[in-house]
Amino acid sequence: MLYHLLAFVLGIALDLVIGDPHGFPHPIRLIGSLIAFFDRHRPRGRVKELLWGIVMSVMTVLLTGGVTLGILVLAYRVHVALGVIVEAVMTCYIMAARSLQVESMKVYHAFNNGDVEEARRAVSMIVGRDTDCLTEEGIIKAAVETVAENTSDGVIAPMIYTFLFGPVGGFVYKAINTMDSMTGYHNDKYEYLGKVPARLDDVFNFIPARISGLLIVLAAFVLGRDYSGRRAFKIFIRDRYNHKSPNSAQCESACAGALGLRLAGDAVYFGKVVKKPFIGDAVRPIENKDIARACTLMYGAESICLVVLLIVGVLFIA
Repeated sequence: MLYHLLAFVLGIALDLVIGDPHGFPHPIRLIGSLIAFFDRHRPRGRVKELLWGIVMSVMTVLLTGGVTLGILVLAYRVHVALGVIVEAVMTCYIMAARSLQVESMKVYHAFNNGDVEEARRAVSMIVGRDTDCLTEEGIIKAAVETVAENTSDGVIAPMIYTFLFGPVGGFVYKAINTMDSMTGYHNDKYEYLGKVPARLDDVFNFIPARISGLLIVLAAFVLGRDYSGRRAFKIFIRDRYNHKSPNSAQCESACAGALGLRLAGDAVYFGKVVKKPFIGDAVRPIENKDIARACTLMYGAESICLVVLLIVGVLFIA
């Protein structure tokens, strides 16, 4: 447990310092390639696609967990120090706080430079919706929403699963989350293939999403006058189910309340307008600085979560 805790802390520190360096191979991309393979070779027909989605889910989880476990066992058998280093690097790859900040802040910097089209291109890299039709306000809102929602998917949930089950649990979670992000759409192409991955993602995110929302509320209480913890809690309680997914609005509602913004609403996916309720109240107009504020909330939630998990880990060791 001591070695795992040391590797866990080192991995999170590595993510905060280097994030996802460009040019280095990333395990999540390999998982994505595996999912894409199943997507390309799927059979046609509703029942067959549904069954193929089950096969894809089982094989992706087993291969991801098995390979991760094999590498870890081999590294620790060679030497404990090597095992800690490998586990720390794996933890770094599982976490996405730094890369989420870097990619969202590209939108912020583009607006600061007066380049709306570059901001539109940057936000298109981090959201699933169509961005061609977005106004400047819509681009900023999309970036804020992405940071808020991914505070759970990219930071808190993988942190919790990695703490509890090591990198095996962390990578299995990321595999399920990646399957959902690639195939979990309600459209003609993925309605049946992505049904099982979407349900798995709902299950695996159910508790972490709610913990993440509460962590954002706590962060809003301590981060200063730009944030309102009281309003964050109010909107979290009121609007956390204002989404078709049971989990997606948990963090968004807390973030919207903390910043005094109205988020969500209708969006365009694959050329079709998807009707969505609003989240939060428009206490003030959204502005470019809200992207940076959302990132600060994300880091605040991560810091609180890390402290709590470390206390739990130390008590377990003691």
